[in-house]
Amino acid sequence: MTEHGRGPILLARYLALAWCGLVIYGSLHPFSGWRDTGVSPFAFLEGGWPRYWTVFDLVTNVAVYVPLGFFLTLAISRVPGRYTAPILAVLFAGGVSFGLESLQTWLPSRVPSNLDLACNTLGGLGGALWAQVVGPRVFARIAALEHRLIAPVPHAELGLTLLGIWLLVPLSPETLLFGAGDLRQALGLSGAVPFVAESFVVIEASITALNAIAVGLIVRLLTARLLWAYVVVPLFLLLGLVVRTLATAILVNPGEALAWLTPGAEMGLLIAGLFLAVAIALPATPRLMFAALALMAGCVLVNLAPPNPYSVAALATWRQGHFLNFNGLTRLVATLWPFLTLPFLLLTTRRN
Repeated sequence: MTEHGRGPILLARYLALAWCGLVIYGSLHPFSGWRDTGVSPFAFLEGGWPRYWTVFDLVTNVAVYVPLGFFLTLAISRVPGRYTAPILAVLFAGGVSFGLESLQTWLPSRVPSNLDLACNTLGGLGGALWAQVVGPRVFARIAALEHRLIAPVPHAELGLTLLGIWLLVPLSPETLLFGAGDLRQALGLSGAVPFVAESFVVIEASITALNAIAVGLIVRLLTARLLWAYVVVPLFLLLGLVVRTLATAILVNPGEALAWLTPGAEMGLLIAGLFLAVAIALPATPRLMFAALALMAGCVLVNLAPPNPYSVAALATWRQGHFLNFNGLTRLVATLWPFLTLPFLLLTTRRN
């Protein structure tokens, strides 16, 4: 944990950087098919009202940039001048949107739009104004919570950011529950184990348990007191399950909201719960070792697991809607999260 007063600003900087990266990836996905059409990358500025648009698109374009403006304003709140931070945040958000819209000129699957630029900038403005109004109260509350709830570990703000990013992992319908680190699609590989119902249950349970254990122990690492950890850890994992349920209901089918609650997932959650009930009380070094081992073992199993027939069907349904680019974003997070988190654990282990 950082010195008094810097924690909230560092957390805002990590969140601003992470959100900016997610926005860039989501705007340029799938990063393929680049071609020069002979059209100026700035031609979209002179375009009229788009022929095809929906209220959903407008609201989404505004909403996605609200957190960016909010986090940026908080991240640079110490620059001189009362309104300097929100002005710079809005300019940066608008600049990011302008750059991404210009780059979309060379992507066949994307259509640059001045309406998107206006909505994005409006979202950045809304976030900046929100931060300007509530920023002092947010900082005060975060600082108070930091000293009451967050353990004095190095780079605690980075750990909190990683946990926040992890909540995007359950959003992807093509992954097993809490499964992360699957590199096969990125590397063009297939599963090494054929699908057999009996063995798949064991593999699914192992993946769910290992990832739940790793995440639970990271939450414990950042929790100041043991008694609080026994409350915070299950609540955070429950939040992940709620995210999974809502995502399936909204993005796939409301009738499939609990389709993730398979025998394998149930078994994995039970194993993780029993293990965490004991491991939470262990000293810091063994806990960190178990977290790192569970994270690595979960990655290995995810890359060996056979394809899940339900996941393939769910993904096909998802791709028929508005969420193809969002799917690419959640897949990226699920793929990279363990590899971003493991260095954090190793760094924390060295400092302990």
